[in-house]
Amino acid sequence: MNLNIIQITSAFMVLFAIIDILGSIPIILNIKSKGQGVYPLKASVVALLILIAFLFTGEGVLKMFNVDIHSFAVAGAFIIFIFSLEMILDVEIFRNKGPEGSSSIVPIAFPLIAGPGSFTTLLSLRAEYSLETIIIALVLNMLFVYLVLRSTSKIKKLMGEGGIYILRKFFGIILLAIAVKLFTANIASLLN
Repeated sequence: MNLNIIQITSAFMVLFAIIDILGSIPIILNIKSKGQGVYPLKASVVALLILIAFLFTGEGVLKMFNVDIHSFAVAGAFIIFIFSLEMILDVEIFRNKGPEGSSSIVPIAFPLIAGPGSFTTLLSLRAEYSLETIIIALVLNMLFVYLVLRSTSKIKKLMGEGGIYILRKFFGIILLAIAVKLFTANIASLLN
């Protein structure tokens, strides 16, 4: 197993930006304000299991529909592009309206953390990085998600709404650059 710290960091940043747990703090605080319990460990572990399962089965599902990883990566680039526009322009294009249930599982673990954006991103990352690199980046992200979920009230006090807003804009621009990179790296394979 040949691990590259730069690749792990890059995969971590892509997932960090798309999962956007810091940008989700207002949603999490709203859930807590309604008296619903948020269990950080449960939400993080369930999200990690969902994402790892999709990482391994997602490509098989694509093959059933005769779609290759490069095509999916280009489609993923469009999705990531749209997510970046949401973050930069403060518009809502994707709406997460999950069923009622345990707030740690629905809507936090799924679809807030493990949702369409992270699924698309995982399969797009498979075109660029090794499975080991992606799994390490996922585990590191879920550790960060766990810490954020445990500390939502403290983070809000520390950063303030303005700080969270600026962080969301910053990661929106990073996501936009990543979308362009994914598109240009995979479109050549499709055109050949």
